Order: sequence, then structure tokens, then C-alpha cells
Amino acid sequence: MTQARFELTVGPVLFNWPAARLADFYARIADEAPVDRVVIGESVCSKREPFHADVTEAAIGRLERAGKKVVLASLTLVTLERERRAARAMVAPPGDEAGSREVDIDDLTLLGFVPPGGRFSIGPMVNVYGEATLGFLARHGARRICLPPELPFASVAILGRAAAEQGVGLELFAYGRMPLAISGRCYHARVHGLSKDSCQFVCEQDPDGLPVRTSDGTDFLAVNGVQTLSYKFANLVGDLDRLAGVGVTSLRLSPHTGDFIAVTHAFAAAAAGALSAQEALRRVREAQPQAEFTDGFLFGGYGAAPLSVA
Repeated sequence: MTQARFELTVGPVLFNWPAARLADFYARIADEAPVDRVVIGESVCSKREPFHADVTEAAIGRLERAGKKVVLASLTLVTLERERRAARAMVAPPGDEAGSREVDIDDLTLLGFVPPGGRFSIGPMVNVYGEATLGFLARHGARRICLPPELPFASVAILGRAAAEQGVGLELFAYGRMPLAISGRCYHARVHGLSKDSCQFVCEQDPDGLPVRTSDGTDFLAVNGVQTLSYKFANLVGDLDRLAGVGVTSLRLSPHTGDFIAVTHAFAAAAAGALSAQEALRRVREAQPQAEFTDGFLFGGYGAAPLSVA
């Protein structure tokens, strides 16, 4: 059993969930989930944000009253002037020189908006592949860096040493379909014969993303509006001993349908040493029975390789 102590972060909801589902989800996270941080807000498509802005604001208050640290999610790809203005206001709110809450930056154009003393972390869509990049971000004020999910274990070990030297928290994407790419085009709209501008928000039909198959019928990727994700779910709950040994201090759990609260409990118990890797894996499988799991980027020969822990 692992004796490691990791912080647990709930990542932003990547999918287009209805407001009622989002409200219920964050109420349960506040009241039932043994997690330390919650990244909240729209990170994929700015067109979705107005439909759940009120829910997000209410959820922030409830999460903070429950003792969770709330971090604001940024867009992964800022392309429009209104998106740029919103990003600046998030990172450096008017009249608040250092920013009111920490922001999880997934687009480095936001780095130029951070005021002196501003609070920010780095999300998994920023390509932090080496010590020089990590050091640059640390010198500019990053407090925590969530590494891209496609890094192998040897690279994580190198970056773990660098993060310790810089005094920066190191986070890994530990559960859920892995975000791999973002585009200016909407795949969901195209599949339904629609344009991005008149998408009718069809991405709402696929609350865990739309699976993509190869020409021979093999499950390959998933799409979520303008975002490309892995088909298989990352699941590192069986790898915690190895991760603790190389300086990983935090695990990011990405929200999905299924019993996500049970997933958070399994990770928390495994991180505290109360569950073996095998029992934690069993509980996560029960909580997300339709998912196929992988830790292939870290320990396999390819990203979708089966779990290295049975």
C-alpha cells in the first residue's frame, strides 16, 4: 500500500453538461468528495459559458464554504477579442492588482496579463516537456504545474526533481479521458452537418465525448466540440507509489458521468495508504464500468496501452 500524501484536484468539466447536472455535480463535490482543489469554469468552448455562468458562481461559493480551494479555469485556445477581454478580466480583475483567485492557465497568451503577485497554475494543455520550460514558468510565478498527459515516466521523474528545486507543485492528469489537442474547428458540429457558428450545441448529446473509430472499427479517440481526447481513460490509481517516488505532489481527476464521487474516494484512500493498488483499481472500475483504462503514456509502449498494474 502506498503511504504517499497527494493533493487531489478536480479538473474542469470538459464536456457540455446541462446547468442542472453541473449544479448537482458541484454540490456533491462540495459535500461528499475528499478533494483539496477544484478547477471550475469553461476551458473548451466560450460559446457554452453563458449557459452555466450562474451555476458556476453559486458553485464557487458552496465549494469555498466546504473548505475546497477554488481555481478558475481558462480557455485552452483564446482566439476572439471577447475571449481575450474575458481572460484578462479573469487573470487581473479591475481594482484587484494581484487577482482575486488563482487561475489555471492553459493558454500562455494569458501569462502576459498576470499582474505582479498574481496567482496562477499551469494546466495540462501547456507543453511543459523540459526543465527549462518549467523553470521559466516558475520564475514567472507559477505555483503548480499539471504536466501534459503524454509524457513518459522518465520525463516526469526529471521534471519532478526540477519542480522540487524550484519550489513548484507538480501535478499529473490521473483520471479521465486525456485532453490531447484543441482546434479552431468544431468536430461535433461537422459530424452533424452543422457549422461551428450554428452548432446548436450538439456536443451536449455526448456527456463524456463522442467516440471516434478508425476505418477498421477500432475505438481510437473521442471528440468534445473543438477538443480531441483519448478514447481510453487515464487511471493512475494503481501507480501512486511510483509517482510519489519521483516528486509528484498532486493528482488531477477529470469529471465524467458515472460515480465520480466514488472515484475521488478510491484515489483518496489509495493515496492515504488505506487501499491497495488492486482494491483501488477495483473500486474505480466499479464506479466507471463502461470505461477502458490506460496508463500507457507513462508506462506503456504507446498511449493507449493497457494498465501496467493488473
